[in-house]
Amino acid sequence: MGALALTAGAWLVGALPSGVARAADNIVVGGKIFTEGYVLGEIGAQTIEVSSKVSVTRKLGMGSTGILFEALKSGAIDVYSDYTGTLSEAILKRPELKSLDEIRTALAGMGLTISDSLGFNDTYALAVKEEFAEQHDLHTIGDLLSLQDDIRAAFSYEFMDRKDGYPGLVDNYHLKFNAQKVSRMEHSLSFQAIGQNAVDLIDVYSTDAKIKKLHLRVLKDDHHYFPVYQAVWVARQAFVEKHPQEWQALRGLEGKIDEESMLDMNAQADIQKISFGKIASQFLGASAPDSVGWLHEVARRTKEHLWLVGVSLLFSVLVGIPLGVAAVRFPKAGQAILLSSAVIQTVPSLALLCFLIPVFGVGTKPALAALCLYSLLPVVLNTFTGIRAVNPIHMENARAFGLNGRQILFKVVLPLASPTLLAGIKTATIVSIGTATLAALVGAGGYGAPIVSGLSLNDVPTILTGAIPAALMALVAHGVFELLGMVLIPAGLRRRP
Repeated sequence: MGALALTAGAWLVGALPSGVARAADNIVVGGKIFTEGYVLGEIGAQTIEVSSKVSVTRKLGMGSTGILFEALKSGAIDVYSDYTGTLSEAILKRPELKSLDEIRTALAGMGLTISDSLGFNDTYALAVKEEFAEQHDLHTIGDLLSLQDDIRAAFSYEFMDRKDGYPGLVDNYHLKFNAQKVSRMEHSLSFQAIGQNAVDLIDVYSTDAKIKKLHLRVLKDDHHYFPVYQAVWVARQAFVEKHPQEWQALRGLEGKIDEESMLDMNAQADIQKISFGKIASQFLGASAPDSVGWLHEVARRTKEHLWLVGVSLLFSVLVGIPLGVAAVRFPKAGQAILLSSAVIQTVPSLALLCFLIPVFGVGTKPALAALCLYSLLPVVLNTFTGIRAVNPIHMENARAFGLNGRQILFKVVLPLASPTLLAGIKTATIVSIGTATLAALVGAGGYGAPIVSGLSLNDVPTILTGAIPAALMALVAHGVFELLGMVLIPAGLRRRP
C-alpha cells in the first residue's frame, strides 16, 4: 500500500503545476537557515538586480547544507553562499581539499563552480559565558576536559551530525561529555538557552553577532581542529555560462566582505532587527528595495499555503477514501493498508522531506508529496471505521429493494458513514495546515517562511506573522467543515445539541 500511495502521490504531484513555477529567464538565489545565510543571500540577489534586468527570485532560509546543495544540483536554485570547509568536509567528503582551486576542480565534475573568497572566514567555535569561563579557568577547548562530566551543552543539529563538527571534535580532543547533558537545538535558540543559563556550552560561528551581546568567550581551538571556512558563492556552471555578466557581478564581491563587516551586518539583523533587504542595500551603497507591505506578504504566503493544503486535501479524498473502502472489502489486505498508513505517519516530517528530495528535487513538489502522504491516515482510518460501523441490516434492506453493490455503497453506506468520514478529512486538513509550515525548509514558501526566518533571528513578531495566519486558517477550515457537515451529512445523522 505504501508503494501504491507513493506512486499515486508522484503522479498527482507531477501532473499538477508547482504553484510557483519558475520563469524561463529567472535567476534563483538560495540561502541557508541562519542569519548570515539570509544576509548574504540578499546581498547576492541585490547585486544581480543592480547589474542586470533579469528577474531574481529569493529562496532564502531553505534549510541545512544538504538541502541547499541538492537544490543547486537539481537546478531549483542557481547560486547560494557556502563555505570552503563545509564544501570539502560535508559535501565532497574530502577533507584533504584545502585550497579554493582544489575544491573548484572537485566541484567541476558535478557541473558546479565557486568564486574566490568573499573576504572572511566563518569557522565553527565553542563558546561559554565569560563568568563561567572565569569561574572554571577556561581558555581553550582542551580545558573542557576537566568539566566534561558535568558541563551542560547545546549544539546545533548540523554541528552534531557533521564529521567536521561534534563527532570529530570529541574524538580529536578525547572529550567524553555526558550524553544526558548534551542537547540538540536550533542554532539561534542555543543562544537563548545559554543567555538564560540553561546550558553552559554552545557551538557558534566566528561571525555570530550574539557572541558580544551575550558576553561569551570563544574557546581557542588549541588543536587547530576546525577547518577554514572561507565564504564563497557556489553556482551551477550552466548559470555561469548563461549569465556571465551576473556571475561577474557576484564575483565583484570577492574580498569585499571582511570579518568585522560580516559581524556588524549580522548584529544589525540579530540585535537591531533591521531587515535583510536594508542591511544588504546599506552594504552595497544602493537604495533600499521597496518594502513589501504586511498585508501583501500575508496574502502571498496564504496563497502558497492554500495551494499546499489544497493539493494534499484532494489527494486524501481521491486516494484515502478508496483505500478505506478497500480495507473493509478485503479484510486481509485491510490490515496492511491501515498499517502502511500508520507507518507513513510516524516518519518525522523533516526526514520524509529529505527522502523525497531525490525523487522530486527541491521546492514545492517534495512538500506536496510529503503532505499528501501525511494526509492519508486520518481519511483511510475514518473511512474504514465509519463503514465498519454501518449496521448490516441497512445493506440487507437495500439489497431487498434491488440496489446493486455500487448503489448500496454510494446511496447507503457512505451517507451513513459520512459523519466519521468527514471528521477524518477535517483532521487531515488541520494536520496539513500545521505540517505545511515545514515546506519553507525546501523552498516551497507558505506560512513557514516567516516562521523559519523568525526562528533564525529569535524574533517572536516575525514568527507570529506566520503562526497566527496558520492558526486562523485552521479555525476557518474547522468552520467550513462544520458547514459542509450540515450539507453533506443526512439530517438524521447530525449531532443534536
